[in-house]
Amino acid sequence: MADIIQLGERRKMRSDRVFDALQTLRNRYMLCQLASKATRRFHKPNTRIQETMNEVLDKIASSERQAILSEPENVAEAQRRAA
Repeated sequence: MADIIQLGERRKMRSDRVFDALQTLRNRYMLCQLASKATRRFHKPNTRIQETMNEVLDKIASSERQAILSEPENVAEAQRRAA
């Protein structure tokens, strides 16, 4: 139980982070594509990839939908590939 509680608050599981990010970006395929590209782009050497992915998911969850989808050509391309 001590490993779940960190500094008085519950540590978020990655599934909680994904669920929160899905509130912003409802298309699961697009969320997966965006999270993987952002994780590769923002990852810093000598850090855990899991932490980078958690940060990316938190940023997606806290962002506005329009800010994430600001490049319409990328959205159209991702939807075309998904179909």
